[in-house]
Amino acid sequence: MDPKHSHDLPPQPERPVAAEPGNRVDTMSQAEWVGEVVDKILTVFPNQEVYTCAAGISPSGTVHFGNFRDVMTSLVFLRELQRRGKKTRLLFSWDDFDRLRKIPSNVDPSFSKHIGMPLTAVPDPAGKESSYARSLEVAFEESMRELGIELEYRYQSAEYASGRYDEMIVKALRSREKIARILLASMSDKGKAAKSIDEDEYAASYYPISVYSRFTGRDNTRVLSYDGDSTITYECLDTHQSETVDLRKDHVAKLSWKVDWPMRWGEEGVVFEPGGHDHASPGGSYDTSSVIAREVFGVEPPVFVGYQFIGIRGMDGKMSGSKGDAITPGQLLRIYAPDLLKWLYTRKNPHQPFDLAFDSEVIRQYDEYDRAMKAVDATSNPIPFRQAVSLGQILQWDREKILAMVEKLNLGFDATSVVERIGKAKAWLEEYNPGEMIVVRDEPNAEYAATMDERARGFVSAFAEFVCASDFETLTIETLEEKLYAIPKVDGLADKELKAAQRDFFKALYQLLIGKDTGPRLSTFIWALGKERVETLIGA
Repeated sequence: MDPKHSHDLPPQPERPVAAEPGNRVDTMSQAEWVGEVVDKILTVFPNQEVYTCAAGISPSGTVHFGNFRDVMTSLVFLRELQRRGKKTRLLFSWDDFDRLRKIPSNVDPSFSKHIGMPLTAVPDPAGKESSYARSLEVAFEESMRELGIELEYRYQSAEYASGRYDEMIVKALRSREKIARILLASMSDKGKAAKSIDEDEYAASYYPISVYSRFTGRDNTRVLSYDGDSTITYECLDTHQSETVDLRKDHVAKLSWKVDWPMRWGEEGVVFEPGGHDHASPGGSYDTSSVIAREVFGVEPPVFVGYQFIGIRGMDGKMSGSKGDAITPGQLLRIYAPDLLKWLYTRKNPHQPFDLAFDSEVIRQYDEYDRAMKAVDATSNPIPFRQAVSLGQILQWDREKILAMVEKLNLGFDATSVVERIGKAKAWLEEYNPGEMIVVRDEPNAEYAATMDERARGFVSAFAEFVCASDFETLTIETLEEKLYAIPKVDGLADKELKAAQRDFFKALYQLLIGKDTGPRLSTFIWALGKERVETLIGA
């Protein structure tokens, strides 16, 4: 996998934005920060017919939530360019001509025989898609459709095979010593010494390509000679066979990534591209590729912004795309509504880290998002995620019953949000938070009832009488709520004592109904359970 796609790179110091904590961008609003970057784009590229913002990934392992920040960072600046009346496109490059570096833990170890082959030459372990690369691409592309994000895809195996890059490969080969000197200039003396690099020998033997052997399909090769145009002779180090090929005809070579990256900036007219935070340090990948862009390919490098890591709450262990156990956008969409997920990725500057969640933090994120949307549209009234979790459990995730309850309670929640969030609440609860699940008891909790003190028994008895005398067909939630709070109101109780009594009463009811001290909103819960079930469980 190309280092550019490790999902953690920052911007160049002289660029208008910086990625280090404590810089001016930390005190800027998102609008100011986005505007300043777009000003820079329009200054560097003032007369583009189409403004191309780019993102990309090497599909060598699970395409995960960190890689997704590549897309969302580009999308932020693309939208601002559109707002300013510019024609845009969002380009996504699948670097599937990259080599398979290692076998993820979720793939059979026998696939190690494919290491060194292009990702599109490795079969799909599941046998469903045309290649290993395609199996990973399909899942990500489906998530982008669900998110409503339109991307123009480039598949680099196909681009290289088409001959599109032939002349650029020849140009890089003719400039191989210049590229070598640029790479050497980016290395520290300590680094060169550690690798025992002799600069003259390095420059003389350097070739800016890797060659996939036609004897084995792998890139365990070395270039033996070059004719100054498009013909090379290479040796396959696995078979010790050599072959002479014309690279304009035999598309077996791939540019090394620090050369490939700037080459494609020029080919696609890229004006903006983000990357993980390790690529913008002085002398780092972006610096080096920018020099190659100008001095070898004669193009201006795009404006670059680095983004920070994204954390995950509520999951055990460290995840890794290359290990195959990372969280994908598709998995996030199991619990996050598409608009919420996009909002979480775009509300902060890319250099600021943030967390996604599979624990109760997701409830807070939904609430925060709903408040933000309410500030924009006062008519917005989605069902709170917490209430979706409660109602879903109470009514066994029956969508029609839940919609009917929302209507009967006159809550006014948007029906579309109810349908969407009930499904996501169910996935959040059952797949990631089973300990939070509510299980209504099948029979009275006699063991707990035996431990109740006289006051608690009196409260429960009074409520049981109320339930027996009530018609649940006409009983309202409001009436239930009033009764629940009124029963513990004993004359002479101070406010603090009254609240304690109410808490004890509610705890007793929860224990009798579900065997826990707390649960969903009690009035709604009891109303939904129905008269017969409640009578049975509280001993009415």
